[in-house]
Amino acid sequence: MNLHNLKPAAGSVKERKRIGRGTGSGMGGTSTRGHKGAGSRSGNSAKRGFEGGQMPLQRRIPKFGFKPISRIEFKPINLDVIQHLVETYKVSIVDVAFLKQHGLVSKNDRVKVLGRGELSASAEVKVHAFSASAIAAIEKAGGKATVL
Repeated sequence: MNLHNLKPAAGSVKERKRIGRGTGSGMGGTSTRGHKGAGSRSGNSAKRGFEGGQMPLQRRIPKFGFKPISRIEFKPINLDVIQHLVETYKVSIVDVAFLKQHGLVSKNDRVKVLGRGELSASAEVKVHAFSASAIAAIEKAGGKATVL
């Protein structure tokens, strides 16, 4: 085997279409563009979403929903997760830095503690927001809920 007799695998390389080279090629005459209309002429490219004058999909489908710009998204952390952290790591203060360190929240997340689960350990929790049931449970267990 030498460089001069290397060939690609059979069927892996397609011949290109030679358009507009006479009727015998099957692609002469209209050069595969059909008859008349904008699509047969040079310089034609319809804008994105244009469906030939038919009402386009993005206008046929109804609009719904609204997301206010001022909305603040919170990452939820439940009491059972806090209980598990306090038991596992033997800490008395659970704050955003501690939650980031253990991979429960990301860099710019705002955290809200929710009231699912039981909390028996007394811990000081410092996050961005609390549900009413979470505050009640933390204070009942002898802890402290601090809003940042």
